[in-house]
Amino acid sequence: MTPPVVVGEALRELAGQLGLPWASVPPAEGLALIATEVGLALAGDPARYGKPLRVDFLAGKVDHRRRFGGGRGQLVAKACGLAKGVTPSVVDATAGLGRDAFVLASLGAEVLMLERVPAIAALLGDGLARARDDADVAPIVARLTLHRADAAEVLAATVAAADFPAQVIHLDPMFPHRDKSALVKKEMRVFRELAGDDADAPRLLEAALDVATHRVAVKRPRKAPPIAGPTPSHQLEAKTSRYDLYVHRSLRA
Repeated sequence: MTPPVVVGEALRELAGQLGLPWASVPPAEGLALIATEVGLALAGDPARYGKPLRVDFLAGKVDHRRRFGGGRGQLVAKACGLAKGVTPSVVDATAGLGRDAFVLASLGAEVLMLERVPAIAALLGDGLARARDDADVAPIVARLTLHRADAAEVLAATVAAADFPAQVIHLDPMFPHRDKSALVKKEMRVFRELAGDDADAPRLLEAALDVATHRVAVKRPRKAPPIAGPTPSHQLEAKTSRYDLYVHRSLRA
């Protein structure tokens, strides 16, 4: 069944709460919240921002990754300690579009997602709501819990209020590109316009290290320096990215 399009006053009210204009089509300047036949989206000039940005756990790359991504052999799964007989609970403190959190949940992990950008959190909530109506995906999203919160400010309080066992904290802060040519992915321009660079990444790492009971896994571009602070215990590398791991103690079955 095709999800209903949010229209009229409901969309206008939501856009107002998020501090964004609303529109029926992508605007020529800036960003706006729009409604599509497959959920809410953030959209702007396609030449600058690409396709409307939305969260969809039922199709596209996310669905393909769920079916054929490589299971617990995936980098994010290894970084977060998912192994045979070991499925830790994970706080994704920089949830973004929920892609990594969804992978972890698809592998059996309970995941608490925190997202500080209100508009991105709204897209996540919309994507989760639609996914709950799908018989195949509903059991996965049942393991995902979303909170709109700035983890650098209230990580400990949010985890405590949720009564969530934060064995692993996953961080994927935006790397502060100084060269505009580095903005390869147009969807990242949407994030940067809404949130800027994560200049408080060292404070976020410090908070995560205080809260995680077992480890903190920080996703970085492969050649980027670690976040300022303690030296990682070790690293896991792939072709374009890596994880810096800060291990308090081992995860066991």
